[in-house]
Order: sequence, then structure tokens, then C-alpha cells
Amino acid sequence: MPSIKRITGFIGAEISDLRLDGDIAEEAAVFLRSKLAKHHVLVLRDQHLSIEQQKEVTKVFGPLMRLPYVLPMESDPDVIAVLKEADEVNVGVFGGDWHSDFSFLENPPAGSILSAVEIPEVGGDTVWANQAAAYRSLPTHLGEFVDSHRAVHVGKPYGVKYAPSQREQSSASIKMSRGDPNADRETLHPSVITEPTTGEKALFLNPIYVTKFEGLTETESAPFLDQLYKHCTRPDISCRHRWQAGDLVIWDNRMTMHYATNDYDRSRRLLYRTTFERDIPR
Repeated sequence: MPSIKRITGFIGAEISDLRLDGDIAEEAAVFLRSKLAKHHVLVLRDQHLSIEQQKEVTKVFGPLMRLPYVLPMESDPDVIAVLKEADEVNVGVFGGDWHSDFSFLENPPAGSILSAVEIPEVGGDTVWANQAAAYRSLPTHLGEFVDSHRAVHVGKPYGVKYAPSQREQSSASIKMSRGDPNADRETLHPSVITEPTTGEKALFLNPIYVTKFEGLTETESAPFLDQLYKHCTRPDISCRHRWQAGDLVIWDNRMTMHYATNDYDRSRRLLYRTTFERDIPR
């Protein structure tokens, strides 16, 4: 039987004695889904999966999802190569701010998997923050506020109105679509959502994509968002993963936010990413 060890007190677990490079038994699939619902981030070391094997693991959690605005691998439209070359110095990195992925979509990704291929000797860690723990520990006035206000999400990096500067954009090795006016469309999501299997509630906000709360202006929303983001990215509700080649990390995109550190200039870093979907968050 697989063994499991918590990474921190609030988020993350490392699973041992479970190989995912062959047929995945239903018992193992149920185990993985239940542990992801509980811990929100799962780490499995020394997997070294092929892309096809990684896709099969992804299907354990839901149908494969193809993300807009980011160019996938030429050889496989279901996979994104998360790459920064050694000669890409003093540039942004893909995911280099606190966020959950693509929350501005009507049905945002449910979760993703990263498989580590080439890792710097030092740096390139990823950090996740538990948004269920953030919600549970909110001060009363903020809890009442998010319970009663939906958030407005906009695809800022890919649109026109909020387009980032060239310096703020991620490395050239990851090709993205920019300047699409459709990405400026506003999408409303609850500020608090529920994990469908456990019933656990979590904040569903996003420093990259949320512009304001429904019924408030951006100026009126800013003080609330500032307080909420300081609260929901605290180190004590977070875990930081130091990558090794062969690592497989699975996370719930809706119950967490994550941050890719950018501290490995002059080193090459390559991971393969797949994404799964489920019903619209409620």
C-alpha cells in the first residue's frame, strides 16, 4: 500500500511506494483523488513518466483540458512545456506571481500536473498556498464580505486593457497569445467556492485576474483585495517544493494558489504540464 506523509501542517502530502508508469488500478485512482481532495497538493518522487503516462495519470482526476492563450507542444496539444532556457536572463517566468490558473475562464481548470524533466541545481521552487485554510482563518468582517460578494475576473496578461510590459512578460521559450480583446471580458465567480467531494470551502480570488468585486469599483475593491491577498498567501498556510528530476506534482487549482520562483538565471529548467477539468466551481 502507498504511504503518505504530510509536508506542512496545512497543505501538501508526499506519497511513496506508488508507481504511476503503468496501468493505474481503480483502487489507486480512488486513493489519489481522495488524498488530493484532503491535501490539495500531492508530490510523488522518482516517477520519470513519459508524456503519455503523465496524460493517463491526469485522466484519473478529470478529462484533459487544453488551455487557451499558451502554445502547447507541437507534438501534443494536451501538454505545455514549461521551459526557461539558461540564456534567458533577467526576464519574467511563467507563473511568477501568486495566482490560480486561468480563473477568468467560465470554467477554470480544476487542477494540473507537473512532471520535472530538467531542474537547476539550485532554485526554481514552486510554492502553494491553501485557500481553504485562508478562508477558515479570515477575520469576521472579511469572511462576511467575501461570502456576499462575487469577484470579477479578467484575462489581463492576454488582453488589451491590462497588457503587461515587455519586461513583465515571461520567458520567450513559452509562447503566449497577447492583445486579444476577448480576454478583457469580465467573468463573475463566487469569492468562496466548495470542494465537491469534501464540502470544504475556500477563497477563490486571484491577484493576477481579479479586478474588483461585483457592485464595487476597482478603487473601492482595492482595500479589500489588499487585505485578502496578504492573508491568503501567508507562509504558514503554504508549502514550498524543491524540484528533483522525476518529480510528479499534482495540485487542485481551485483550492490553492501557487507561485513559481524565478531565482535560477543561467540554468535550464523544463517541466511538462497537463491540466484536468471538472464542473464549474460553485
